Amino acid sequence: MRPVPDTPRSARTTTTSPTGSGGRVPAGRAHLRSVDPGADGEPGLDLIALGRRVRHLRKQSGMTLDVLAEQLGTAPSQLSLLENGKREPKISQLSQLAGAFGVTLDDLFGAEPPSRRAALEIELEKAQRGPLYAALNLPTVRISSRLPMDVLESLVGLQRELRRRLEEQAATPEEARRANTELREEMRDRNNYYPEIEAAAQELLDAVGHGSGPLSHHVAADIAEHLGFSLRFVPNLPDSTRSVTDQRNRIIYMTQGRSRDWDARSVLLQALGHHVLGHTEPEDYSDFLRQRVYTNYFAASLLMPERSTVAFLKEAKARKELAIEDLRDAFAVSYESAAHRFTNLATEHLGITCHFQKVHESGIIHKAYENDGVNFPADHSGAIEGQTVCRNWTSRVVFDVEDKFRSFNQYTDTSVGTFWCTARTEGHSSGMYSLSIGVPFEHVKWFRGRDTTERCTSRCPDDPTCCRQPPRELAEVWEGKAWPAARANTHLLAAMPQGAFPGVDTTEVYEFLARHEARD
Repeated sequence: MRPVPDTPRSARTTTTSPTGSGGRVPAGRAHLRSVDPGADGEPGLDLIALGRRVRHLRKQSGMTLDVLAEQLGTAPSQLSLLENGKREPKISQLSQLAGAFGVTLDDLFGAEPPSRRAALEIELEKAQRGPLYAALNLPTVRISSRLPMDVLESLVGLQRELRRRLEEQAATPEEARRANTELREEMRDRNNYYPEIEAAAQELLDAVGHGSGPLSHHVAADIAEHLGFSLRFVPNLPDSTRSVTDQRNRIIYMTQGRSRDWDARSVLLQALGHHVLGHTEPEDYSDFLRQRVYTNYFAASLLMPERSTVAFLKEAKARKELAIEDLRDAFAVSYESAAHRFTNLATEHLGITCHFQKVHESGIIHKAYENDGVNFPADHSGAIEGQTVCRNWTSRVVFDVEDKFRSFNQYTDTSVGTFWCTARTEGHSSGMYSLSIGVPFEHVKWFRGRDTTERCTSRCPDDPTCCRQPPRELAEVWEGKAWPAARANTHLLAAMPQGAFPGVDTTEVYEFLARHEARD
C-alpha cells in the first residue's frame, strides 16, 4: 500500500455558502411566485391581477373610465387595456393610480384579489391566454361584469379539471429523474439544511419535554398525542403503504410487523411531518418527491435534534474524531439515518462540505448528494441515481472488504481532487447496499480513519477506460465470443404509477379506512 501524502492531487473544493429561508416551513413546493413570467422566462408584472385590482378600486371609488382617464391624462381606451391586463403601465402612471384611489403602491399590488369574483376572473383570463386553451381551438369568453357568477365558476371549474386530468398523465422515468435532479439542486443550494424544519421539530421536542439522548418510542407517541393523533397498530395495512393517516378521525395506522427496512419511529414521525409541514395532496411526482424529502428531514430532526447533535459533532471535531458510526450509536438510529443527518448539519455548523452515496451491490447509485465538488456520474438530464459508480470508489470497494464490523476508509484520487470516504454495507430486502460519506482532502483532518493507507485512483466518469471497458487482455480473448443473458430491468421501461401518491392503491386505502372506522 502507498502511504498517504501530506497534500492532495489537484485538490479542488466547491463550497456553497449556507442559505436560510426566512423561517417558513416548506409545504409541497419550495418556491412559488405570484407573477407571470415575461417573454424572457423571468418573473414579471402580473398584468391581469393588476388590471382587475385597478378596475375594482375604480368602481369602489365610483369613477367611470372617462373620469379616471381624465385624471391620469390618458385615453379611456388605454385605461381599458390596462384593466383587461393587455397593457403594462408606466411607473409614473402607477403612482397616479394609487393617488387617485387614495391607496399605497403596496395596496395596488396586493397579492390577494379584491374579491372572489375578481379571483375567478383572473384565473379564467390567465387560462384563456395559456397554451392549453389555445390548443383546444375554442373561442374566448368575454369576461365582464355581465358574465353571471355561476357561469364564471363553471368555466373556471372546467379549466381546473382539464388541467388536472392532463397533469395526472403517467410520469415517465425520464420525468422522475428530472424531478429528482431538480430537488437535489435545491438541496445543494441550501447545503441540505432547512432551518424552518429544524425549528418546527424543536418546538415539538420542547412541547413534550425531550431534552437529549435517543428519542424513545414512548416520546414519539407523546409527540403524536400532543398533535392530537392516536395510534393504531394493525396487521393488515395495504401492501403499498407503510402507514395510513385517517385525517378525519386523526388516527395513524401502522403495521404490527417488524421490518428491518425501516424504523417504526421514523414511519410515525414522517406521517406526522405531513401534518406539521402543512402538506396537501401532491400535484405531481415532483411535489410528491419533495414532500417525501421534507418529511424525512423532519423525522431526522426529531430523532437527532439539532442542538444536541451539533454539540455532539462539534465535540468530536475538536477531538478530530468525527465518525458516522458514533453518531449512529449516540442516537440509536441506522447508519444511513446518521449519514443523512451529517449532511444536514456538516456544512452549516461545522464548515465541512461533503457527499453521500447509497449504492446497490450491483454498482448502481440509489441515492446521492454532494456540495463538495465530487464528480458523480450523470446522464444527459443531470440525473445521478441509476448511474453506475466507478469500481475504484470507496462505495464499490467496500463490498469486497471482509471486515464488515468496522467502517472502511479510503482515499480516492480523481480528476477534480482527492477525496476521503468512509463506508459501511447494510442488508435490505432488495439486496446489499453501501452507505458512504466523503469529504475533500482538506477536511479529512477532523475524521477518525484519516490514517488509512487504502488508496485508489479513479478517472471516471470522464474516461471510460478507467473501469467501464474490460482490460485489453480480456477483450482480446473474449470479445465476440461471449453472449450473456441480460436481466431485463423492466421497471426502466415502465411509466411511473399514476395518482397523487405513486404506487399506492387508493381504493385499497379507502376500503381499509372504511373498515376500521366502522369498527371504532
